[in-house]
Amino acid sequence: MLLEFTKMHGAGNDFVLIDNRAQTIKLGRSEIVRLCDRHCGVGADGVIVLVPSASRKADFAWEFYNSDGSTGEMCGNGARCFARFVQKLVGLHRDFSFETEAGIISAGFHGDRVTVSLTQPADLRLNEEVALSGGRQTIHSLNTGVPHAVIFVPDADKAMVLQLGPEIRRHPHFGPRGTNVDFVQVLSPGWIRVRTFERGVEGETLACGTGVTASALIASRVQKFGSPVKVQVQSGDQLEVSFAEQGGRFANVRLTGPAEFVFEGRLNL
Repeated sequence: MLLEFTKMHGAGNDFVLIDNRAQTIKLGRSEIVRLCDRHCGVGADGVIVLVPSASRKADFAWEFYNSDGSTGEMCGNGARCFARFVQKLVGLHRDFSFETEAGIISAGFHGDRVTVSLTQPADLRLNEEVALSGGRQTIHSLNTGVPHAVIFVPDADKAMVLQLGPEIRRHPHFGPRGTNVDFVQVLSPGWIRVRTFERGVEGETLACGTGVTASALIASRVQKFGSPVKVQVQSGDQLEVSFAEQGGRFANVRLTGPAEFVFEGRLNL
């Protein structure tokens, strides 16, 4: 099968995007893994497939796959890339919506920066003491489309992302499917730095949109930050999370950041 694709990245979090509105492309786990392989394939943190909206409640829909071939409910950086991909492919000059497993997402455009709405955050848990191999650790958690565990650290450069990340990601406390893990340094009021160990990638990525969002929202509660919160990610890019509070819950959560085209190509699968 000759597959046409577009390579994009959002703040260094990279994706292979495919147009399958005609529903003629069938991708299995092995094809997803090959596409994402950085030596034998295109190389990416995930694959995003454009498909028609089954419910017709949105303009479009996506199928999202992590680099290990597993499906993902939501991805903030992927959502921004998907929005620009659709905008270019279809020639849209307006905001639009698309379906994900986490719910319906809307996208708006500001040059090469994209703002996506996120689904209602859920399962906020603060100041939980979790027993790890190196001792007990205070961990906060929030589901921003996918689950995230957040740890505040004094210096993100020295955070044990590759040591603690896998342990927390699979910890029984976050079972049965595990969690993403975010290491957060407060740079100044309303400004944080985030490093993320991503479930499904099983390693650190240069940015994680849902992780940035979870970190910013938790920082707003723990550090008493207001909206918006600026977030520096491992790639060096800066994202922004805005939100409102309604009845003690987060509402109108939006993520803004870059989404850039890298190249287009064809690959025999």
